[in-house]
Amino acid sequence: MKIMMLASEAEPYAKTGGLGDVVSALSRALAAVGHEVAVVLPLYEATSRVLAKRPRSIVSDDVAIPLGDETRHVRIIRSDADGVSWFFIEDSEYFARPGLYGTSDGDYPDNAARFMTLVRGAFAIAADVFRPDILHCHDWQTGLAPVLIKSGQDSAHPPGSLPTLFTIHNLGYDGMYEREVLAEIGLPDELFSVDGLEFYDKVSFLKGGLLFADRVSTVSEAYSREILTPEYGLGKEGITNLRKDDLTGILNGVDYERWDPSTDELIATKYSVDDLSGKQECKLDLLKEFGLSDADPSRPVLGIVSRVVWQKGLDLVVAVAPEIVKAGGLLTVLGTGETGLEEALKALAKKFPGNVAVRIAHDERLAHKVEAGADIFVMPSRYEPCGLNQMYSLKYGTVPVVRATGGLSDTIQPWDGEARTGNGFRFTGESRDAFLAAIHEAMDLNQDRDAWSVIMRNGMNEDYSWGRSAQRYVDLYEELIQAS
Repeated sequence: MKIMMLASEAEPYAKTGGLGDVVSALSRALAAVGHEVAVVLPLYEATSRVLAKRPRSIVSDDVAIPLGDETRHVRIIRSDADGVSWFFIEDSEYFARPGLYGTSDGDYPDNAARFMTLVRGAFAIAADVFRPDILHCHDWQTGLAPVLIKSGQDSAHPPGSLPTLFTIHNLGYDGMYEREVLAEIGLPDELFSVDGLEFYDKVSFLKGGLLFADRVSTVSEAYSREILTPEYGLGKEGITNLRKDDLTGILNGVDYERWDPSTDELIATKYSVDDLSGKQECKLDLLKEFGLSDADPSRPVLGIVSRVVWQKGLDLVVAVAPEIVKAGGLLTVLGTGETGLEEALKALAKKFPGNVAVRIAHDERLAHKVEAGADIFVMPSRYEPCGLNQMYSLKYGTVPVVRATGGLSDTIQPWDGEARTGNGFRFTGESRDAFLAAIHEAMDLNQDRDAWSVIMRNGMNEDYSWGRSAQRYVDLYEELIQAS
């Protein structure tokens, strides 16, 4: 089977979050079992730095991209790695920027044109270079791809010619624009309707993917049910319910080639479920990295690697941090995001020096060190389509404390002291008290070294590798191809 992945990011070429991990890991998993896989990405500034160290070739030096009243000319670059063909759309004006989607001041105002250029570039590749049996689109940035096919807006791919799957990694990101953007990116005004792209008098790229794709998937079974409800549908539950019969939840996997403490080159000392002795050295290394070397290493370290945004519940972390310190815990936070939350976290570090350390950055090396060095991993997400860090944490023997939502519910089972089962701690609701109670429960168990060893090993023995999930995607692809 020939599978084309269309996405706005994929590790190691460009990544802001879990989307980048998933696109890359799923593509490699599919290639590993014999499928031909191509991934199409923008050539960002960061991507150029990665490609400079890898073999690459120019597929086409001048591809014409229709965009409203203008025609853009892009270059297509190819680099093969890990059994996957990676294609990059080079448009320096649109993509060679410091950020993928925007700056700290907000999204780039021309994102609609940028990602339509990505979609059109992918169609050019699909027409002449890599002719896929299935087009798998990821998140709002690629939502117009199914629209172009089903509405007959791409001459090389008329309706019914190329089956599409649209995966929602996060329903909270829409790609919303004013009506005028349709003309700017070359789409007819009749698409601005309740049965088209119109959403609360704006154009929604996400709605386009939801309505026009042949099938829709989400990244966990729980999230596929949640997005049908008013609580988690974020105003789109009417649309998701329209596609309820075409909606599938497939839990993301973990790339254990990159996330395994027994082989991880980024951590201080390797360790495994059979020999946990290196975990303490990783803890000492983490404390050093975050400037907490003077702290008593017997104190429980709570780690966070997250986008610093409301969705991730970082305001709850700010609220309970003084109680964590009072109870003897140390807190290390790594991430970037909303300016207000970043400032609140930095203020905490200033207020509790030697107890709270915050690094405002996206740093893959440090992320591995937090996973290996922390005792407890904290994820109080208000909603979490899948979540990867809780699964990384399980592998590293770092016990998760999570809100019971989405993929967190699917992967974290509460500790049962009598049966000695479970791999973490969960709380429900959004209250500070419920969150703090779960943290206290984890910190208390951490003092019982025997029980803590059991819960660590319970988590480390879990298997969330990509094999099972990749096969579910293959089954879905085959259904779509047979139906087309």
